[in-house]
Amino acid sequence: MTVMEALLCGLLQGAAEFLPISSSGHLALFHAFFGGEAFSGADLTFDILLHLATLFAVFIVYFKNIIALIPAFFTLCKKLLRGKFSVSEYSAEERTLVCLFFGTLPLAAALFIKDAVETAASYPKIIGALLILNSVMLLFGDRGCGKKELPSLKSGQACAVGLFQLLAVFPGLSRSGATIAGGSLMGLSREEAVRFSFLLSIPAVLGANITNISALGEISRASLPLYALGMAAALVSGLAAIKLLIFISKKSNFRIFACYCALLGAVSLLFG
Repeated sequence: MTVMEALLCGLLQGAAEFLPISSSGHLALFHAFFGGEAFSGADLTFDILLHLATLFAVFIVYFKNIIALIPAFFTLCKKLLRGKFSVSEYSAEERTLVCLFFGTLPLAAALFIKDAVETAASYPKIIGALLILNSVMLLFGDRGCGKKELPSLKSGQACAVGLFQLLAVFPGLSRSGATIAGGSLMGLSREEAVRFSFLLSIPAVLGANITNISALGEISRASLPLYALGMAAALVSGLAAIKLLIFISKKSNFRIFACYCALLGAVSLLFG
């Protein structure tokens, strides 16, 4: 892996992880059209480190939200042990934790479709079709925006957003795009759908890395500078992507991302 590959891989991962354009789809297409070991997924250690770097970006931007959830976790556990299962008795932070639990639950099924996901990643035309589907999903999500705040979301609705996130394990379907669209269709405001999407990314990224931890390789001294460069690039581009998406969610809509995905998907279908 060269310095340029490490830098590009980090920048691409950080930006595409949070913008609703599918990071896995972009990396798979980059490898299919241009080659390069760094983009093939062969270096699993590097891939995991890049995902952790993007996770740091979420912690930085949503630090206050995440810190508030820590004491809420313990108070929620105490209420559950006392048999208090009615969400009407929970605080806003406790209800947010309930939403995160039910939103993450469907991801358990990802273990059973792993082979199908790996097969899809090998065919640029399939990725292209999924990118077009991603653009349609973003357009429908824009039309479904409501005014709900995250704590008011019902358990079933949070689980439905989780099903959108499950679909996004396929390259070409964006995790952030799917969860934002799902949240919007469930009645969340665009800003709250974005917040829910980023909070959902924490257990999703951690879970994905934990399942791959047994395949981690040793990090040689020679690779350390390249890994550090890639992580720094992913962190910076991830922060920029989160800030951009928050700004767009307040001022505009996601049609520009829908158009981009449709265009890239069409190109992939034609030349894949």
